[in-house]
Amino acid sequence: MPKFYEDIEVEKSKKKVACEDLRDDLLECLQNTDCVKKDKKTPRDCMRLESLPQQCAVLRNSFFECRRSMLDMRNRFRGRRYY
Repeated sequence: MPKFYEDIEVEKSKKKVACEDLRDDLLECLQNTDCVKKDKKTPRDCMRLESLPQQCAVLRNSFFECRRSMLDMRNRFRGRRYY
């Protein structure tokens, strides 16, 4: 289940990586799939499969959009979108 991080304050000493929360949620979702547990494949291999559970597919798409928004020149002035 995706987690929401709006209310959590990040320590100032810890530098936050872009889209870190989505990446962590996606990794956790992939590690709980049968592909990783039963077939003993890596999360990267399982992410490329078409039989990915709907929840993981949504997280993968959100992570992709977050990373893509970092390259969009319009967002250089507006800032990154947070999901």
